[in-house]
Amino acid sequence: MAKDEISRADELQALGWAVEDVRRYEELWEYRHRWGAINLEPEDRAFLRKAEAALPKLSTGSKGSIKKTLQEKSHYRWLAFYRDSMLASPAEQGLAEGEQGAWPALLGEELRLLDELKPVLGLPDTLKARNLMPLREQLIQEATEPVRLLDFDFIGPLEELKQRERTSWKPLRGEASSDQTYPVLAGDALEAFRQKVRETLGDQMRSSFPSLQA
Repeated sequence: MAKDEISRADELQALGWAVEDVRRYEELWEYRHRWGAINLEPEDRAFLRKAEAALPKLSTGSKGSIKKTLQEKSHYRWLAFYRDSMLASPAEQGLAEGEQGAWPALLGEELRLLDELKPVLGLPDTLKARNLMPLREQLIQEATEPVRLLDFDFIGPLEELKQRERTSWKPLRGEASSDQTYPVLAGDALEAFRQKVRETLGDQMRSSFPSLQA
């Protein structure tokens, strides 16, 4: 069977497939697209064949010939979703000019790094990206000269999204995290924080994401 040029996870969702099965398909598709199927387990190859058999055939010249852009990849959209949710919150919108919460500032820098480095963000990269979670928390905790703390429900927006559409995304700070606070930064402290984020997360991405290895 011909292999699609883009993941068709959205179509599986529309067909009623379980969220976990859709996520497994998307991760396996990304891995095969980047590295080929030779290292996949037999049951994983069988799962991909089953998923592709369930999808309607694409006509010639259909969108199946268009590859996903970096900004369309699930990991990128997950980060952007949380950044945008925070920036739209009343707490963030009530900040003075020149102030910004540490979390939206961090996610903004992480997205800029992805735009610059352009990793594939297939399964190998997204598995390594899980190691960024403790680094994010460490950076937030080490932020200096905070103006004050803000509260944000890190699970609520995702639960609301799941009421509207199928998604396999997880909470930004993990399922078990109960911490809803983060510091507000301004001036030199904000710029120093952004620079530290770029250096710390950038070094981790360059050294661990398989698609960025020379």
